[in-house]
Amino acid sequence: MQVYLDHAATTPVNKRVLEVMLPYFQTEFGNPSSIHQFGQKALWAVDQARQTIAEALGCSAGEIYFTSGATEANNLAIKGYARAHQKEGKHLITTALEHHCVLNSCEDLQQEGFEVDLIQPDSSGVINPHEIEKRIRPDTLLVSVMFANNEIGTLQPIAEIGQFCRQKKIFFHSDAVQAFGYEKCEVNQLQVDALTLSAHKFYGPKGVGCLYLRKETVLRPILSGGGQENGLRSGTHNVPGIVGMGKAVELIEQEREKNTRAVREKRDLLWDLLRKIPDVRVNGDLEKRLPNNLNLIFTEVNGEALLVRLDLEGIAVSTGSACSASSTKLSHVLLALGLDEKSCKSSLRVTLGKDNTEEEVRYAAEKIKLIVEELRSLRL
Repeated sequence: MQVYLDHAATTPVNKRVLEVMLPYFQTEFGNPSSIHQFGQKALWAVDQARQTIAEALGCSAGEIYFTSGATEANNLAIKGYARAHQKEGKHLITTALEHHCVLNSCEDLQQEGFEVDLIQPDSSGVINPHEIEKRIRPDTLLVSVMFANNEIGTLQPIAEIGQFCRQKKIFFHSDAVQAFGYEKCEVNQLQVDALTLSAHKFYGPKGVGCLYLRKETVLRPILSGGGQENGLRSGTHNVPGIVGMGKAVELIEQEREKNTRAVREKRDLLWDLLRKIPDVRVNGDLEKRLPNNLNLIFTEVNGEALLVRLDLEGIAVSTGSACSASSTKLSHVLLALGLDEKSCKSSLRVTLGKDNTEEEVRYAAEKIKLIVEELRSLRL
């Protein structure tokens, strides 16, 4: 049996998404920047997708900018705003839980003379908004906090953080890549100035994402070229990808509640089965987390060995972020929770999807139990 339980890394493209994409590879292949009919048909398709995403986020279509994915969108939001407004201040605030593209963007800006404050979470992976508020200075330019963590699934109080950022007129950005599939991301309710999405995290295609940017916000582009996306993001539009993202957003808006119930039910079943294993515990807050996420520590078990053995049984899981899976470094997220090296190396991430079945969950639980027992016995 093949069981995919790594949906935080990527998701399969929904068949209905693929169907709407296919014409834009062959028959409707025009460049949206062209003024002839082929180009205008492609432009219409891009505009329709933009409108769909805008409606989902509760903003205007002119506030949506397409990118190659969330990494580019996060870089554009953080570097683009910081560089455009550095005369107003050079102090940035983010958290120790952020995706590497956010942390590395901030590190790049440090090399340019910016100062970065890194907020630590509590032991359950939740950021206290007051800790951010206490760090705000007269020269604070930007705050960036992810909505949901990609490793441990914890949800952050974005609206509360957004409220005091708005009051203090500080640019507030949130990476909502993992959250969008399960949480409403209406930008006015969240009180964000910028928000990023990536289609392949919610059953859309890879290689396309978008940045919501509040109207009249000035960014400095990070790419030079033909001036597409209102001059903010140069490069020929990925029309099939954009069309696919629009459809994926449409479907998520229709099916979010149903999908959330389905994955939470299977996730809770999996935890009920796995908690019977001795010396296993959950990383992150059990309540304030995505409904599909389980990040577990199996004491005295090497997580990499467990992952490999599960792969041989046809079960796909992860030990952390797929965006840095080739790295031998310990998870910065787990370290931020206060875990020691041994615990970090004993962790496993399981993230379910809308199509996982009870049979798959029970099969995975049984294999995990058997392999954990075997790996522990080898240490005796």
